[in-house]
Amino acid sequence: MKTALTIAGSDSSGGAGIQADIKTMTVHGVFAMSAVTALTAQNTLGVTDIMEASPDFLSHELDAVFTDIFPDAVKTGMVSSSGLIHVIADKLKQYKARNIVVDPVMVATNGAKLICDEAIETLKSELLPLATVITPNRPEAEVLTGNKINSESGMEAAAQKIYEAFGCAVLMKGGHDLNDANDLLWTAKGPQWFYGKKIDNPNTHGTGCTLSSAIASNLALGNDLSVSVKNAKDYISAALGSMLDLGHGKGPMNHAFAFSSKLR
Repeated sequence: MKTALTIAGSDSSGGAGIQADIKTMTVHGVFAMSAVTALTAQNTLGVTDIMEASPDFLSHELDAVFTDIFPDAVKTGMVSSSGLIHVIADKLKQYKARNIVVDPVMVATNGAKLICDEAIETLKSELLPLATVITPNRPEAEVLTGNKINSESGMEAAAQKIYEAFGCAVLMKGGHDLNDANDLLWTAKGPQWFYGKKIDNPNTHGTGCTLSSAIASNLALGNDLSVSVKNAKDYISAALGSMLDLGHGKGPMNHAFAFSSKLR
């Protein structure tokens, strides 16, 4: 059985973070493991508290995974401090990790910055160059490039700039009022667009976590990056199309949509 590791924070409401990652990996037929970077008290209405793991504890978590069940792919999510990023980068290099998908969680949907400038610089200098692919949304790509992105041509220019700066493939996610559901993958071959139809579902909590985990799962299964992105987009569309409606705010997707209909 193929294996995958998620390095991210916990979401107590189950829609994003470690919980979304494990659900996604599991339904893809991949054995999921985790290294928790932070505990959060959150639900569909927002985050009320965060308790970050220490760098030393995170280091022990990663040692425990890599020395026993080596992951075929690794996904990283929100990591808010330089100390934790240092540990992650060091361990990925130490164990020669492969198929690394970095979701550079830096900016919330409302535009609020989620990590400090120092941690962003550490992310850029230490973690992004190790990635197989990074998956920024438009606001995150603007942070990485320093440029405003207002068009699909702007997405291409930004993706190329990120690729050349860090030497990793870039999946720039559309949305955020720029287009419907059109995403751009930039690799050594240049741009490849993945066109999608926007699904009228306000419950999109955890879509970024889920997409990056689906890509990591596909890479673990042996698919190439282009196929992995396509399969991951198809999975997200179906999970959103299931129209799960939980909670009083922006709710989660139905990660197990394929099983839900069979169990009714």
